[in-house]
Amino acid sequence: MIHRPRYPKLVIALLSFALGVFTTALVVWELGPFAAAGHPAQAVGVHRIAKAADPPPAPTLAEGTSGRTTDVPEELAERNLAVPVEGVQRAALVDTFADARGGGDRRHEAIDILAPRNTPVLAVEAGVIARLFTSAAGGLTIYQFDPTQQFVYYYAHLDRYAEHLNEGDRVRKSQVIGYVGTTGNAPKNTPHLHFAIFRMTDEEHWWDGTPIDPYYILRKVR
Repeated sequence: MIHRPRYPKLVIALLSFALGVFTTALVVWELGPFAAAGHPAQAVGVHRIAKAADPPPAPTLAEGTSGRTTDVPEELAERNLAVPVEGVQRAALVDTFADARGGGDRRHEAIDILAPRNTPVLAVEAGVIARLFTSAAGGLTIYQFDPTQQFVYYYAHLDRYAEHLNEGDRVRKSQVIGYVGTTGNAPKNTPHLHFAIFRMTDEEHWWDGTPIDPYYILRKVR
């Protein structure tokens, strides 16, 4: 008669536990790729670092905005700004925004509107006179805030200011604020208005901002 060894119950229990651990490890190894594909990895004890999302595409720039996105000139164009020199038609404007200045080391970033000396200069829209300023380059100048105080309108080479015009004054659209001249570095035989538009920076400096092509704004009227 053959006698078979009898294993203690404790040994059998240990073998069952070991088999269970091995089975669990095998399941975790098999499910790893599914967890990376979007399945809840935490349910099987797997921790993975999520892939970073791709950056959004760069915004498309509109022609002549010098770095601003398309919504800025469109917004201004929809305001139907006045031509800032009395009697000048929109069709007569010339785009000199990208022309070289200062020996070719900088861009003009404005337009020149030729007109006889003492032709009235008009506010392109309602706003506030931020600064009356005199400089070697611009001569007699005006900095005007738009109603939202996001944009600055710059009028330069003036012959003189309108009578009683002061800093802080509120002006209406097409109000006379000055007169065409040749002050500053303008050619003395070529009276004109140097007109520029800036979007102010977060610091809201009246003298500093991102230039926007006035030609694009004044010609693209709704």
